[in-house]
Amino acid sequence: TISALPHSRREAMARETLEIFAPLAHRLGIWEVKWMLEDMSFQQLQPEAYKRISRRLNSKRAEREAYVERMVHIIRAELEAADVDGDVYGRPKHIYSIHRKSERYSNQNKEAEEIYDLFAVRIIVEDVKDCYAALGVVHTKWRPLPGQFDDYIANPKDNLYQSLHTAILCEDNAPVEVQIRTKDMHQVAEYGVAAHWLYKEAGDHDTQFEEKMTWLRQLLEWQRDAGGAVEFIESFKTDIFQNQVYVYTPKGDVIELPTGATPLDFAYRIHTDVGHSCVGAKVNGKLVALNHPIENGDTIQVMTSKTARGPSLDWLNASLGYAKTSSAKTKIRQWFNRQERAGNVERGKEVFLRQLQRLDIDIDEEKASVVLRYHEVDDMFAALGDGTLTAERLVGRLTVGSTVPHVETKQGIPRTGPASGIEVLGVGDLLTSIARCCNPIMGDGIVGFITRGRGVTIHRENCPNILAEDESERIVSVDWGETKTLYPVRVQIKGWDRVGLLGDITSVVSNERVNIANIASEEYDDMSVISLTVYISGTDQLSTLYTRLEAVNGIISVSRLRSLEPDGDTARPVSK
Repeated sequence: TISALPHSRREAMARETLEIFAPLAHRLGIWEVKWMLEDMSFQQLQPEAYKRISRRLNSKRAEREAYVERMVHIIRAELEAADVDGDVYGRPKHIYSIHRKSERYSNQNKEAEEIYDLFAVRIIVEDVKDCYAALGVVHTKWRPLPGQFDDYIANPKDNLYQSLHTAILCEDNAPVEVQIRTKDMHQVAEYGVAAHWLYKEAGDHDTQFEEKMTWLRQLLEWQRDAGGAVEFIESFKTDIFQNQVYVYTPKGDVIELPTGATPLDFAYRIHTDVGHSCVGAKVNGKLVALNHPIENGDTIQVMTSKTARGPSLDWLNASLGYAKTSSAKTKIRQWFNRQERAGNVERGKEVFLRQLQRLDIDIDEEKASVVLRYHEVDDMFAALGDGTLTAERLVGRLTVGSTVPHVETKQGIPRTGPASGIEVLGVGDLLTSIARCCNPIMGDGIVGFITRGRGVTIHRENCPNILAEDESERIVSVDWGETKTLYPVRVQIKGWDRVGLLGDITSVVSNERVNIANIASEEYDDMSVISLTVYISGTDQLSTLYTRLEAVNGIISVSRLRSLEPDGDTARPVSK
């Protein structure tokens, strides 16, 4: 099905699969799925390289299969002679793994031809004792290649994978990779955690399986904490698929963190409140800084205080290195966002009361929050204050089935303003213009205000100028028409000053195919405040841009300013 998609969609889907879903299958130990996803993605991303490797494999297929079949018979005979019961067969080579190996070989100045001549055999036996017995048979018959032995039975991978890996030099000096494992290990190697459900349902207790389920539950927690899908995916890339270190709590519980993590990351991994109240840490009994890199086997004790004021902005300063994991950074940002909640609640109350007065309806705020499915009244007010809940949606939900007084207007053909693409409902032949005081864009809840001699000015519903307006008869209903208009938006970005910060920001904006009309930067001590005027198609594109910018190293906050440049910037809506 992917081949039927446009090229850009195919490439984006293949890259996402290779960066997210294939590593996730690897982490869960579902190797068959991992290999399939990698090969399919590689075929879309690098079709010429895929074809080249595929042709090379096909050209040697008959010769390779004959050699492997001969080796299988020899190994099987040697095992029978040693009274080891096992099944022996050749295993397929996967195109993407060959590509990765060829890249490593080229970096080591090795001949790529060796990769195509590498043969692979797998031995499946009954129990662990037979695994080591089979290994002894193989190493006795053929010379093992130095540095090619791995014991994943004694030291399983974190995705539950177990097997013995070795490489031997066989007939004609051909290197042969050999994997040796039990039938149960093979099930796990092929199907990962899915294979463990059988043991779980049978009532067997599997510690490794429980650890993997804990990891999956942790994954769901991170998804709930993330600010959105994009942020969650970024967390995947930075926190989950890096190499891991394993550290201990004072009670001996094992905590898994990405390499380079700090005691502060550890505190937030234990619990959000532990992170917020963290004032210090001890590693192996010694007091350390909160940005101290932790290592495998460390025992970490977090010191907290009930009087702690909460996180410090320094914790988000990338150059100081306090928080390395995306999950910790997200929780710290959320704490600071909540500090702005009080102001949003007050603004939301003003919007709520203004709309009730304007519509001449009387409804209890508690009832309104229930109708709008908010747990608390303040949640509703905060959503109104920060624009998450528009006044338009508020009115729509509160007036369903009610007879609400409204401004009488003549019926006519809705008119779409040529610049802004806005429909003034029920009023014909009126010019429209965007109010510079609040600068609405496509997707914002909007109202129109009939001016004297200048047509209808379009405001955001929570614009302070509209909320303070007493002449409600001049307020008319308007709606966004079908338009391909770009709207100027002024965005303020605060971040820790560093070399390359402005370049990283403009690169993100460019990658989102957003044009910059104006840019200004000011420095305050170690902080940069950057103001961008960008052309945006609507709130959806703006939301995506926010998320991308917040992921830039060193960014503290991204916000939309209510108006355009105060010096009379002339940026206006333009047609695409």
